[in-house]
Amino acid sequence: MHVGLKRLFLLGAVCLLAITTSAQFVDVPMFHDSAPSKKDKLPPILAGDELKKLDLKYAFQAHAYALAAKIPGVLYQQPCYCHCDRSVGHSSLRSCFADDHGAHCATCMQELFYTYKMTKARKTPAQIREGIIKGEWQKIELQKALDIN
Repeated sequence: MHVGLKRLFLLGAVCLLAITTSAQFVDVPMFHDSAPSKKDKLPPILAGDELKKLDLKYAFQAHAYALAAKIPGVLYQQPCYCHCDRSVGHSSLRSCFADDHGAHCATCMQELFYTYKMTKARKTPAQIREGIIKGEWQKIELQKALDIN
Protein backbone atom coordinates (compact mmCIF):
# COMPACT_ATOMS: atom_id res chain seq x y z
CA MET A 1 0.00 0.00 0.00
CA HIS A 2 1.27 3.48 -0.82
CA VAL A 3 2.63 5.44 2.21
CA GLY A 4 0.18 8.36 1.65
CA LEU A 5 -2.75 5.96 1.47
CA LYS A 6 -1.63 4.24 4.68
CA ARG A 7 -1.49 7.59 6.46
CA LEU A 8 -4.93 8.55 5.17
CA PHE A 9 -6.35 5.21 6.29
CA LEU A 10 -4.71 5.59 9.73
CA LEU A 11 -6.04 9.14 10.09
CA GLY A 12 -9.54 7.95 9.19
CA ALA A 13 -9.34 5.12 11.74
CA VAL A 14 -8.18 7.52 14.46
CA CYS A 15 -11.02 9.96 13.66
CA LEU A 16 -13.58 7.15 13.70
CA LEU A 17 -12.27 5.91 17.04
CA ALA A 18 -12.39 9.43 18.51
CA ILE A 19 -15.98 9.93 17.37
CA THR A 20 -17.22 6.58 18.66
CA THR A 21 -15.61 6.94 22.08
CA SER A 22 -16.35 10.63 22.67
CA ALA A 23 -19.69 9.87 24.37
CA GLN A 24 -17.87 8.46 27.40
CA PHE A 25 -16.30 11.88 28.01
CA VAL A 26 -19.55 13.81 28.45
CA ASP A 27 -19.14 16.14 31.41
CA VAL A 28 -21.68 14.77 33.90
CA PRO A 29 -21.32 16.14 37.44
CA MET A 30 -20.96 13.78 40.40
CA PHE A 31 -23.84 11.52 41.48
CA HIS A 32 -24.28 8.10 43.09
CA ASP A 33 -25.41 5.00 41.18
CA SER A 34 -27.71 3.84 43.97
CA ALA A 35 -29.55 5.14 47.02
CA PRO A 36 -27.49 5.65 50.18
CA SER A 37 -27.19 2.68 52.47
CA LYS A 38 -28.49 2.81 56.04
CA LYS A 39 -24.91 3.02 57.32
CA ASP A 40 -24.12 6.13 55.25
CA LYS A 41 -24.05 9.14 57.57
CA LEU A 42 -25.49 11.96 55.51
CA PRO A 43 -26.40 15.41 56.77
CA PRO A 44 -30.16 16.01 56.88
CA ILE A 45 -32.00 18.15 54.37
CA LEU A 46 -32.37 21.61 55.93
CA ALA A 47 -35.72 22.14 57.63
CA GLY A 48 -37.36 24.02 60.50
CA ASP A 49 -35.26 26.62 62.28
CA GLU A 50 -32.24 25.93 60.07
CA LEU A 51 -34.30 26.75 56.99
CA LYS A 52 -35.78 29.86 58.64
CA LYS A 53 -32.25 31.18 59.22
CA LEU A 54 -31.77 31.37 55.45
CA ASP A 55 -34.11 34.38 55.17
CA LEU A 56 -35.67 33.13 51.95
CA LYS A 57 -37.27 35.67 49.61
CA TYR A 58 -39.53 33.38 47.58
CA ALA A 59 -41.99 30.71 48.64
CA PHE A 60 -40.63 28.30 46.02
CA GLN A 61 -37.29 28.23 47.86
CA ALA A 62 -38.83 26.76 51.03
CA HIS A 63 -41.04 24.52 48.88
CA ALA A 64 -37.90 23.09 47.24
CA TYR A 65 -36.52 22.05 50.64
CA ALA A 66 -39.86 20.55 51.69
CA LEU A 67 -39.95 18.40 48.55
CA ALA A 68 -36.25 17.52 48.85
CA ALA A 69 -36.96 16.08 52.30
CA LYS A 70 -39.48 13.71 50.69
CA ILE A 71 -37.06 12.23 48.13
CA PRO A 72 -33.49 12.44 49.53
CA GLY A 73 -32.54 8.99 48.21
CA VAL A 74 -33.57 9.92 44.67
CA LEU A 75 -31.71 13.25 44.87
CA TYR A 76 -28.61 11.35 46.03
CA GLN A 77 -28.61 9.62 42.64
CA GLN A 78 -28.79 12.81 40.56
CA PRO A 79 -26.05 15.09 39.21
CA CYS A 80 -26.23 18.85 39.69
CA TYR A 81 -25.48 20.91 36.61
CA CYS A 82 -24.45 24.04 38.49
CA HIS A 83 -21.26 21.99 38.95
CA CYS A 84 -21.18 22.52 42.71
CA ASP A 85 -19.24 19.25 42.86
CA ARG A 86 -16.30 21.34 41.65
CA SER A 87 -16.90 24.57 43.53
CA VAL A 88 -18.16 23.45 46.97
CA GLY A 89 -17.47 19.71 46.96
CA HIS A 90 -21.03 18.43 46.68
CA SER A 91 -21.40 14.79 45.68
CA SER A 92 -24.93 14.91 44.23
CA LEU A 93 -28.06 17.05 43.96
CA ARG A 94 -28.97 15.94 47.50
CA SER A 95 -25.95 17.80 48.90
CA CYS A 96 -27.37 21.11 47.63
CA PHE A 97 -30.32 20.82 50.01
CA ALA A 98 -28.30 19.71 53.03
CA ASP A 99 -26.97 23.28 53.14
CA ASP A 100 -28.07 26.69 51.89
CA HIS A 101 -26.72 26.23 48.36
CA GLY A 102 -29.98 24.91 46.94
CA ALA A 103 -31.91 27.97 48.12
CA HIS A 104 -29.74 30.34 46.11
CA CYS A 105 -29.22 28.37 42.91
CA ALA A 106 -31.86 28.28 40.18
CA THR A 107 -30.23 25.23 38.59
CA CYS A 108 -30.45 23.23 41.82
CA MET A 109 -34.07 24.18 42.37
CA GLN A 110 -35.10 23.47 38.77
CA GLU A 111 -33.45 20.05 38.96
CA LEU A 112 -35.09 19.38 42.33
CA PHE A 113 -38.59 20.23 41.07
CA TYR A 114 -37.98 18.20 37.89
CA THR A 115 -36.77 15.23 39.97
CA TYR A 116 -39.79 15.44 42.25
CA LYS A 117 -42.24 15.61 39.31
CA MET A 118 -40.60 12.62 37.64
CA THR A 119 -40.57 10.67 40.92
CA LYS A 120 -44.31 11.30 41.25
CA ALA A 121 -44.66 10.11 37.63
CA ARG A 122 -43.02 6.83 38.77
CA LYS A 123 -39.77 7.30 36.86
CA THR A 124 -36.75 5.47 38.27
CA PRO A 125 -33.76 7.45 39.54
CA ALA A 126 -31.81 6.30 36.46
CA GLN A 127 -34.57 7.52 34.13
CA ILE A 128 -34.69 10.83 35.98
CA ARG A 129 -30.91 11.15 35.67
CA GLU A 130 -31.19 10.60 31.90
CA GLY A 131 -33.68 13.47 31.72
CA ILE A 132 -31.44 15.71 33.80
CA ILE A 133 -28.45 14.93 31.59
CA LYS A 134 -30.57 15.80 28.54
CA GLY A 135 -31.45 19.15 30.14
CA GLU A 136 -35.17 18.52 30.64
CA TRP A 137 -34.98 20.27 34.04
CA GLN A 138 -34.46 23.57 32.21
CA LYS A 139 -38.18 23.63 31.33
CA ILE A 140 -39.13 24.08 35.00
CA GLU A 141 -40.35 27.61 35.79
CA LEU A 142 -39.53 28.46 39.38
CA GLN A 143 -42.37 30.97 39.69
CA LYS A 144 -44.81 28.13 38.93
CA ALA A 145 -43.05 25.53 41.08
CA LEU A 146 -45.41 25.97 44.04
CA ASP A 147 -47.93 23.97 42.01
CA ILE A 148 -45.61 20.93 42.11
CA ASN A 149 -46.77 18.62 44.92
